[in-house]
Amino acid sequence: MMALMVGVMASIMSSTVVNVAIPGMSHYFTLTQERAQWVSSGFMVAMTISMLTTPWLLSRFGYRRTYVGTMILLMAGGIGGGVAMQFPLVLAARVAEGLAAGVVQPIPAIIMLRAFEPHEQGRASGMFGMGVVLAPALGPSIGGLLVDAFGWRSIFFMVVPFCLVSIWLAYRYVPTSAPGGASAAGGGPRLDWRGLVLGSVGTLCLLNGLLEVRGGDPRLAGGLLLAALAALGVLIAWLRRARRTGREALINLDLFGYRTYTMGTLVAFIYGIALFGSTYLLPVYMQMALELPASHVGTILLPSGIVLAITIGLAGRLTTRLPTRVLVGGGLVLLALSFALMPTVGLHTGLWVLVAWATLGRIGLGFILPSLNLGAMRPLAKALIPQGASAINFLRMLGGAAGVSLCAIVLEWRLAVHGDALTRPGTSLARLAAFNESFLLLAAICGIAVIAAWQLRDPPGHVPVDQ
Repeated sequence: MMALMVGVMASIMSSTVVNVAIPGMSHYFTLTQERAQWVSSGFMVAMTISMLTTPWLLSRFGYRRTYVGTMILLMAGGIGGGVAMQFPLVLAARVAEGLAAGVVQPIPAIIMLRAFEPHEQGRASGMFGMGVVLAPALGPSIGGLLVDAFGWRSIFFMVVPFCLVSIWLAYRYVPTSAPGGASAAGGGPRLDWRGLVLGSVGTLCLLNGLLEVRGGDPRLAGGLLLAALAALGVLIAWLRRARRTGREALINLDLFGYRTYTMGTLVAFIYGIALFGSTYLLPVYMQMALELPASHVGTILLPSGIVLAITIGLAGRLTTRLPTRVLVGGGLVLLALSFALMPTVGLHTGLWVLVAWATLGRIGLGFILPSLNLGAMRPLAKALIPQGASAINFLRMLGGAAGVSLCAIVLEWRLAVHGDALTRPGTSLARLAAFNESFLLLAAICGIAVIAAWQLRDPPGHVPVDQ
């Protein structure tokens, strides 16, 4: 688990740290906000789609080869993005990083549920989470300093040392077997290419449709969103047919016969919208509305990241003492409250207020992260755990990718209503109002997730106290 943690830290860092460099990158390549948004959206799309391939890769190539391959791809994307002289090459590098990040992120949950007894899983999740959250905590801080000192290119190279260390650790500690201890010699089931293509088409149509909503052609936007719905319908039909005929499917629909898991995936999707939307919105808000330098962005987020690391360790132990719905629902309430309080920050407000609200949100995240996946997947049969981890992470990231676009759409809409635009120099009360309304939307989304979280029921055999 420690060996995997280094690689997951690298993948998370690559997903979050680039937001600090978006203003500098936009200036260098003379990008509109819509084109600059693809630096984040391209990564998210690639990561979302590649998560669906994790069970197949693990069964065919085993833990070690799959993990090492993703680290090599992640490192290649970091180096490629750092040396690229054209924006399409930067975007291609981000897509490569996203593909690697998507494959690696479901693996720890699979190992956690297979290698640890139920009363140990919360503690293992908390210990693993404490390390992983250091990436988003330290990433923006270090990234902001690097951007100010060496320019936006430097942030791409941050993942390289992590990848090198993770590859060395993998050859020492990560097993070569597939989930369940089966031998992985390049055989195993075939990849469901039809399902993967349908899932990819639906995801791309959804996100491109959301982008077209922002000042694009309304007819094209509507067509893309309808195509996304059509792809979803065809995918469900294909998965149902695969279940009837006994064929290998990209997602096993038996997963959704477990009510707790189904509600967990719904919470994960809504939670992804709020989490990743805010990850995009906060750095832009600090730089474009409050006119803070990039280095200050990371410094402001650092205390909340440290608090998150401490909270997640404590919450991991609480997963065996408190019901999943209490931990997840309570965390979502705190996250919603942190967004709802953001309008109290103004141009002349002390920065400690902003730090306090960011910290409140991270405390909420600390309760959600170790309990949501474990609570949703505990009722699953062991054979379904790899697919369950892949599907719930896919839906969380799909929500995240949509959330980034949704926040950008709402922000541009509210800016237009208030007669402002991010391309204009300086800040104003109108710009602050637009950002505040975007934060209130995120608070409302978290409120909806609370309703779904209350339906999470632990299985009857779940150990209620730590033993």
